[in-house]
Amino acid sequence: MSTRGRSDGISAPAGGEQSAVEVAVQRVGDDQTSRGRDLLAVEEPLEIRLVYGPAANRVRRSITVTMRTPGRDVELGVGFLFAEGVVRCREDIEAAVSCGPTAGPLGVRNLVRVELVPDLVIDEKRLQRNFLTTSSCGLCGKTSLDTLPATSRIRLPDGFVVSPSSIHQLPDRLREAQPVFDRTGGLHAAALFDGSGRLLDVQEDVGRHNAVDKLIGAQLLAGALPLSNRLILVSGRAGYELVQKALTAGVPLLAAVGAPTSLAADLARGANMTLLGFVRERRFNVYCGGHRIRRGAGRSRRRRGFRTPPPAGTDSP
Repeated sequence: MSTRGRSDGISAPAGGEQSAVEVAVQRVGDDQTSRGRDLLAVEEPLEIRLVYGPAANRVRRSITVTMRTPGRDVELGVGFLFAEGVVRCREDIEAAVSCGPTAGPLGVRNLVRVELVPDLVIDEKRLQRNFLTTSSCGLCGKTSLDTLPATSRIRLPDGFVVSPSSIHQLPDRLREAQPVFDRTGGLHAAALFDGSGRLLDVQEDVGRHNAVDKLIGAQLLAGALPLSNRLILVSGRAGYELVQKALTAGVPLLAAVGAPTSLAADLARGANMTLLGFVRERRFNVYCGGHRIRRGAGRSRRRRGFRTPPPAGTDSP
């Protein structure tokens, strides 16, 4: 697999990572059976390795293995380390590369190595993950509650305001930018928008937390953090780990097509973040931070919001 190089020490696969595969299937109906083909989203393990410490005594350590959809692996690794509090800015990273031997019939490279600048002091507690991180869980593998990312002291500033009409447009714009989901129906997405609802970036992955890490990792490498005048829309539900990742990046508004969890709402409320759920069909619920939703024409009446969960099967893990 070829790579594209950058003078700043960041390199990644040159695109074309296979995110879907075609398989043979047997289709069974009420009174007939047929054979056909179907597309499945690719899921592969990714090991994230960290190199840190003084130049004369570098430490090389495997941090975690996460199940992900190949593509933007460097951004995923960097975004993961940022969300964990291991790195704080682009200047903390000396180099990051997708590497290792190709594996499996798709020839995927399943290793990302991130090298930190020698003078960066690392909190070893932040590196305590001993288990596989599944595609549905962004916090799996923590060895104790003390190793959860420290976000409780963050309080986001006011000033970012969005109109209801801009929020209503987000799901359609996200769906238009999900090419692999349209082919497989098996991927989550995270999208970055400005206050007017203009789509700036979108990432897909079998894991919703991976999609957010890819999104934020790309912004960190571009030197665009904090994202104080941006919002993120995620497919599916908004759990604690997604609020935590958005909060670490300074995102003032997180919107979800599905429901938030109680812990997610608690974290968002304490951090002065705006959290929206059930954003679809020109409706949404505001769980906290309603002061960022512009009042006036087009405001959704309370009776029009969603009060019950969506039908079963619309928000997969």
